[in-house]
Amino acid sequence: MSTIARKTPRALGHDRNGDGLGDPTTSEDDATRRADQPGVIKRFVLDTNVLLHNPNALFVFQEHDVVIPFAVIEELDKLKRNNDDIGRNARECIRHLDRLRARGRLIDGVTWGEASPTVGQAASTASRSAGKTGTVRIDVAEHTRPSVLKEDSPDNRIIAVAWSLHQQGKPAVFVSKDLNARIKSDALGIRTEDFENQKVDADRLYNGFLTAVVPGELIDELYAERMLAVERLGDALNTTSPEGIAYRRDVVSNQFVLMKDAQDETHTGLARRLADTDHLIPINGPRKPVFGIMARNVQQTMALDLLLDDEIRLVTLLGSAGTGKTLLAVAAGMTKVFNEERYEKLLVARPIMPLGRDIGYLPGDKDEKLEAWMQPIFDNLTYLMSTRSSPMQTAESHSTEQRIRKLMADGQLVLEPLTYIRGRSIPHQFMIVDEAQNLTPHEIKTIVSRVGEGTKVVLTGDIQQIDNPYLDQSSNGLSYIIEKMKGLGLVGHVTLAKSERSELASLAAKLL
Repeated sequence: MSTIARKTPRALGHDRNGDGLGDPTTSEDDATRRADQPGVIKRFVLDTNVLLHNPNALFVFQEHDVVIPFAVIEELDKLKRNNDDIGRNARECIRHLDRLRARGRLIDGVTWGEASPTVGQAASTASRSAGKTGTVRIDVAEHTRPSVLKEDSPDNRIIAVAWSLHQQGKPAVFVSKDLNARIKSDALGIRTEDFENQKVDADRLYNGFLTAVVPGELIDELYAERMLAVERLGDALNTTSPEGIAYRRDVVSNQFVLMKDAQDETHTGLARRLADTDHLIPINGPRKPVFGIMARNVQQTMALDLLLDDEIRLVTLLGSAGTGKTLLAVAAGMTKVFNEERYEKLLVARPIMPLGRDIGYLPGDKDEKLEAWMQPIFDNLTYLMSTRSSPMQTAESHSTEQRIRKLMADGQLVLEPLTYIRGRSIPHQFMIVDEAQNLTPHEIKTIVSRVGEGTKVVLTGDIQQIDNPYLDQSSNGLSYIIEKMKGLGLVGHVTLAKSERSELASLAAKLL
């Protein structure tokens, strides 16, 4: 069931300004309370941006009624020609509606039933065997708008549909990802919510590790036996939530446990639950530099352990500026590709998403245009290949830039924008996707589903620095995949906390 439908309702019809806009009546309040009882069918009026964010949003409301204003269809028609993800989503939504049209008259409402997408594509959790599937209806009526919505704009016409239902005593929820549209409709007394089906709790996002205070003997046993049963942690996994609720923490596959001696705070150990087993294994970190760099803190040690483990196929690294997430990923990729030859090539991709005002069109071919966008990756490559302990740093070497160009010419190093990844199959490669916080859940799915046999994918990003205007900390693809794929045997995650770039960078990340 959609998280929208589970939220605690706000009473409709509250007249804030005494101007009659709320039109409060006892019958409407009673109808609202009845509508939020289990088993009562509700109405959801969807804004265009919800369908552009996720075309399958039509089908996530269980047995409830979805109302699509005609103005939404007109906006989809204008956007369907775009050669970007917005255009693709508009076309997909139109195809959904066309399939529903074959099942009945959309103006009367169509039960979508088996026409919904498969599970994993935001399909409803409704019990279809019991006949509890939602309906989709297109509203073509010309609704009277309140005086504050006198301007004839698509947003106002869409809000007018929810307003009309509200005035008729038919409780409806207006669902929009447009902050201004939500503010306007809420000011009119319409129950208004964001689309939260693909949202996660960013404040409680899985960080990949936990801390446990244990007897010192357990730490010694971990390193002496090279293995420790998870159940041996016992009461050390018990904790209390910020709300004062006591609970027991689970240790999922590939999650790290930082063990601290209850008697000696300097006596610590680091372990990871081995995938698909009930045992912890000790983690010491690499004994020699990884392409010239060593871990500077415990989270970086965790990250390198996941990056260098060939059994883990998907690694997600989250962290603020300067925590080393991209540098660690690139260093591990260069080690695996150039030194160990475990993978055929190193593929690094970034979304084309500028910070601030765009600089406009860039001259040159694809590689020349891409160079400006990939400069942060070039910076990391240059640093790694110029450091004294780098395996590729020899006296007779050419310049760092020449060595990078040669790797690219030989096809061992590939830098690409994510624009061209759709439809590809990527086998036997170490693939890094930087700035993944600017991707939608659907785009993340598209990328990971491109992975072929023998490929490892690393997603890095900082959910505090999102440049995509339609995403936030809870709805971006990186947060979504971290929460949805935690605990899987092929997946590992670490949230890096400490900035190691420089003292100034660390202070800026902390104070600004």
